[in-house]
Amino acid sequence: MAGPKTPVISAFDKAAALKLTPVSRETEQRLDRYVALLAEWQAKTNLIASSGLPKIWTRHVADSLQLLQLAPSANRWLDFGSGGGFPGIVLACALAEKENAKIDLVERNAKKAAFLREALRVTNSPGTVHLSSIEDYVESSNAPVDCVTARAVAPLNSLVGYVEPLVKHGAKALFPKGQDIVDELTEATKYWTIEHRLHRSLTGDGWIAEIESIARR
Repeated sequence: MAGPKTPVISAFDKAAALKLTPVSRETEQRLDRYVALLAEWQAKTNLIASSGLPKIWTRHVADSLQLLQLAPSANRWLDFGSGGGFPGIVLACALAEKENAKIDLVERNAKKAAFLREALRVTNSPGTVHLSSIEDYVESSNAPVDCVTARAVAPLNSLVGYVEPLVKHGAKALFPKGQDIVDELTEATKYWTIEHRLHRSLTGDGWIAEIESIARR
């Protein structure tokens, strides 16, 4: 019996994504290898929602790339709950062209962590995968961080609690969120004083919460 087919990636969707978030030819080639690898693994294991595959470039790749525009000087990145690699692997592919840049990917699921390591290998991108919960990583790591990201991981109130020690030491946090961002902020500010800015996403109706200061109320 034949195994599951590798999903077909839309060239039109890719072109639309790269129009929104242009990259160099070298980065595009790394992203091509990553997307092909993800489609191959997705046929065997669940890395992302299958409904997102037809528009993987606009819904996921460009959505991840846009974060770079909000932290252009950041060299050391940290991505929580990296899952199938958004935004972590996409950022790693782009950071490969930047001297001394690197991203740490934190993922508690062993199968997904294995995929992330393979994605870094096939794209030759600068990153390290940590098989760990977010709480354990923050508690045990002293690595410097310029920018921390998390996408579709947890409500904003929880994320703020996770990154508070990192932001206290100078990191910026960038959290892609959906249309309910105001409700999430309202809940989070019951417990935290947050210096933030909201940026409308280039790829849909969502928002990016940029956080530079956090203090417990």
